[in-house]
Amino acid sequence: MDTADTHVAANKWIVAVSVMLPTLIEIIDTSVVNVSLDHIRGSLSAGIDEATWTVTAYLVSNAIIIPLTGWLSRMFGRKFYLILSIVIFTASSFLCGSAWNLQSLIFFRILQGIGGGALQPLSQSILLEAFPHKQRGTAMALFGVGILFGPIIGPLMGGWITDNWSWQWIFYINIPIGIISVLMCMAFISDPHYMKKQKMKIDYMGLALLTLGLASLQIVLDKGQQEDWFSSGFIFWLSLISVCSLAAFIIVEYFAKDPIVHLSTFKDRSFSTGSIIAFFVFFNLFGSIVLLPILLQTQLGYTATLAGQVLGLGGIATLITMPIVAILVNKVNPKWLIATGTVIAAYSTYRLSQFNLYVDYFNVFLPRVFLGVGTGLLFVPLTTMTMSGIRREDMGNASAIYNLLRNIGASIGVAFVTTMISRHSQIHQFQLTDHLTPFDRNYQAAAAAATRVLGYKGFDAYVSRYAADSFIYMNTLKQSSMLAFNDTSFIIFIILLSTLPLILLIKGGRGAGTPPGAH
Repeated sequence: MDTADTHVAANKWIVAVSVMLPTLIEIIDTSVVNVSLDHIRGSLSAGIDEATWTVTAYLVSNAIIIPLTGWLSRMFGRKFYLILSIVIFTASSFLCGSAWNLQSLIFFRILQGIGGGALQPLSQSILLEAFPHKQRGTAMALFGVGILFGPIIGPLMGGWITDNWSWQWIFYINIPIGIISVLMCMAFISDPHYMKKQKMKIDYMGLALLTLGLASLQIVLDKGQQEDWFSSGFIFWLSLISVCSLAAFIIVEYFAKDPIVHLSTFKDRSFSTGSIIAFFVFFNLFGSIVLLPILLQTQLGYTATLAGQVLGLGGIATLITMPIVAILVNKVNPKWLIATGTVIAAYSTYRLSQFNLYVDYFNVFLPRVFLGVGTGLLFVPLTTMTMSGIRREDMGNASAIYNLLRNIGASIGVAFVTTMISRHSQIHQFQLTDHLTPFDRNYQAAAAAATRVLGYKGFDAYVSRYAADSFIYMNTLKQSSMLAFNDTSFIIFIILLSTLPLILLIKGGRGAGTPPGAH
């Protein structure tokens, strides 16, 4: 082991804090702006559709940088690139808070995404190297806390800051944390010999195709439902550009001498299988996180605070589960943990599919707790086994690919859920309104009951019946939406459950394979 490795290993807990502080803030910033959009729109005199580009701009630049992280680390040296990323993220956070119009805010959010995109894969690869092989589970538990808890605490923190201070402070709060992180990284992180700065040829064609393909894909996923998907020429052409660019990128990188993304990593069966499972796990996780608050606030009348409490319970369950799993991952076959976590996470989504408009608070938060436990159970062993066959020299590239697929899974999950709810609501509304005729006995009984409930005594019979019809129709819309939530939840349940056979393809068992770099 060289001097740099010894230095890093001797300070593993300080290293963990150094890389996870900015990473947690970066993950929070992915969702923190969502709850402040209305304040931002009003402050900068913009429409809500225009304001959402502040979210899209960040996601696009973030998605482009993630797969380039391994290549940029080799080009600049990993420590320098990590510090540079934190500096860019921190400086652009100040600029975002100081933005004078919407255009400037969108530009600064692009810069913030460029700085923040590298932090997830860099922190993961550094943690995997800093901790001994037997403590990889502990390292991934620390990483998982940020990855899984960040999207939950983000909206809560953003809402509180916006309500009590102003929307600018959701960006300004990053500055002191960023400064502390830079100082800690300068003091406690060193590059191993294989992560020092190297002279590299730039694969311009691969870089251009990857940038174009991922940027188009992220915009499609973020704006597709809003634009009614392929009925919009804008979404159709962006989808075509994305598919063609990414297909061409794979071909170019396969034959390139110095590719910016080493796709040969997929030859490792555990890595490729684990990445696919991670894609669907985050598809389920983020789909559920989006699904539940919408249900609670639009159909069940929950306040934003109560909905946030339900989400927070799932985050607490994850925080409790992960340290336990970090111990178990070296004592039992990790495949059992992954399978158990997948079943529990899938079951939580199945319970959502059984909801109705009269579900109580206990039965609302229980599935969220199940999801938190299930995700906590499978995240640590899945990440550890996925990376178990990767050499240390290739860890940065593999971590970048893994994080990219995980993030794309989350984005597709959100897009899928919002689209399914919208489409299935229309389907159920059409089916239910077929029975809203004066000749249907159930409708007659409901109209009579509604008239009594509304108490239009002394009113004209026509006015009374019109009010009853409106009351019934509003309840029909709520029932349609509820059935759409049930349908969507059940589909997500089936999708996640179908990944169980893939666990058998991951190589290794107890001990999670051989340490990277040992072969």
